[in-house]
Amino acid sequence: MKRYSTTVITHICAIIIFSATAFFAFSNRMPFTGILMILFIAGFGINLYRLQMIQLRLVKQLAQNISCGDTALSFRSKYRNAQLEELTDELREAMRMYKKRTMEANEIESWQKLIRVMGHEIMNSITPIISLSETLSTREVEYSQMQKGMQVIHKRSKGLLEFVENYRRITRIPTPIKEKVCLADLFNCIAELIPNDYISFAQPAPQISIKIDRNQIEQVLINIIKNAIEACEYIDSPKIQIESFVSNSGTVSILVSDNGPGILPDVMDKIFIPFFTTKEHGSGIGLSLCKQIMHLHGGNIVASSIPNKGSIFTLTFD
Repeated sequence: MKRYSTTVITHICAIIIFSATAFFAFSNRMPFTGILMILFIAGFGINLYRLQMIQLRLVKQLAQNISCGDTALSFRSKYRNAQLEELTDELREAMRMYKKRTMEANEIESWQKLIRVMGHEIMNSITPIISLSETLSTREVEYSQMQKGMQVIHKRSKGLLEFVENYRRITRIPTPIKEKVCLADLFNCIAELIPNDYISFAQPAPQISIKIDRNQIEQVLINIIKNAIEACEYIDSPKIQIESFVSNSGTVSILVSDNGPGILPDVMDKIFIPFFTTKEHGSGIGLSLCKQIMHLHGGNIVASSIPNKGSIFTLTFD
């Protein structure tokens, strides 16, 4: 591999030599030789400019990868540029540390929100149980009132038990057993599990594969697609699309988009919090489980949405 600095210096030296030769040729009335030297100078100048543009495009690609949150930065050029390669390594390390700090901060915030939600849910169940049990134990009540009171206590106790069971589910996800899975096969399998006229899969290239626990990632995609189906339930022309793309550094992403009503901005930052739900009969653990599974895979899941236009969930596998 050629060194970029050596190539640039060679071009500059050649331009200087040919310039001197052209000056000598014109001074000695050799116009043909002088014009030929000028053409060589122009050729070296254009090639030097092309080399600069190649490096600039690579730097722009690095900036684009950073903006997309891709931490697997790489600088690929047929000319070895030690300075830019060193800068790329520094950026990669800085991005890795930034991602780590961000994940730690988000994890702390998620636990704080989880504790608030758990406290709220437990208090909602415990308070009526305490109140009713106190009433039934300190006052003389008829059998019918006693029966109604016990039914309420049973219902709230059962709800609290379900809440605790859901909590156990999101804290006991098994360690992924990863294997190399063809992305096209994964898409075909999901399409068979959830057949629907308005769900379309953009078939990836046959050679694209990811190392995952297939059962867990299938469950993640099924959960997200089912949420999209529910979001599009009252849309006149529903449309759900599943597609993928691969970054220059090899990072694979899967996108699930819909044209539903979207997610309101004031709840966007809460959708991955355990037990938070906007559904009347939702448990609030679906997206939280998806987040946990992606985290165990070393990847991430993010959501973006525009009200009344739709939502996009992006799964990224590092």
